[in-house]
Amino acid sequence: MSIVSEPELVLHAPAKLNLFLKILGKRADGYHEIDTVMQSLNLYDTLHLRPRKDDQICLRVVQTLRLRGSMPDRIPTGEENLVVKAARLLQQVCGFRQGAEITLHKRIPSQAGLGGGSADAGMTMRGLNQLWKLGLNSTELARLGAQLGSDIPFFAAGCGLARCQGRGEALSPSLGRPLHFVVVKPATGLSTAAVYANSTASPFFQSGKDVLTALQRPALFELESLLRNGLQESARQLNPRVDRLLELMQKQPFVCSMLSGSGSACFGICRSRGQALHLARRLRGITTEDVFVARSRL
Repeated sequence: MSIVSEPELVLHAPAKLNLFLKILGKRADGYHEIDTVMQSLNLYDTLHLRPRKDDQICLRVVQTLRLRGSMPDRIPTGEENLVVKAARLLQQVCGFRQGAEITLHKRIPSQAGLGGGSADAGMTMRGLNQLWKLGLNSTELARLGAQLGSDIPFFAAGCGLARCQGRGEALSPSLGRPLHFVVVKPATGLSTAAVYANSTASPFFQSGKDVLTALQRPALFELESLLRNGLQESARQLNPRVDRLLELMQKQPFVCSMLSGSGSACFGICRSRGQALHLARRLRGITTEDVFVARSRL
């Protein structure tokens, strides 16, 4: 048996919402320069990690997500999985010769703009740093995570709320506040690459800094004029279900509603948990899409 007889480490990998996303232009390296505000949620995947005596990274995925409109995606467990890539990167950078047994319980929908794969990779890096006693700090973990994906630094650094610039890897963490959301995931997803390729530079003047400033104030009404997603029109063009869903949500009394990331999930900000539960029930009655109630993770 190659598993070391130590207690397993259990970590939650939270989903995220993009409360703001501005496309500034395309970079020479092929990525897009962005200004975004990311908020982690209490919707999460769960990781169970145990050390191994050999250098193998063994991943098992358990689907615990129950969807109304579609079947959960089949998730690869080999070297192409971001969790395995994150573990391998730590081994290589730190010269570490032991491995890990990882069980991933999936609850975050895929192709939704909720950051599930990036969260799993980022939290794997945090967990293995602790399990393997590597001694890396959050800044070092975030820098390594940027080698694997633009959203991973946010999770590797353990942020609750942050402004993310560059291609998403330049973090400015901020104090969060309690926020309640209704998140709706269409049965069909969206390719991040396709949504970005179909987008142009954002025409609006608002910035991530404006949004963080407004989030520190007691009233929520300011957010309606500030929250924007420069990928939203591209996503609406590529996925008619997103277009119909946004029209439906905009008719509800949310503080504001919009697409998260490159989609296909959309969300509405509510004034209270009670309103979130009420609007979620209403939406479940008039749409076949999957509806979740979530709150900000501080």
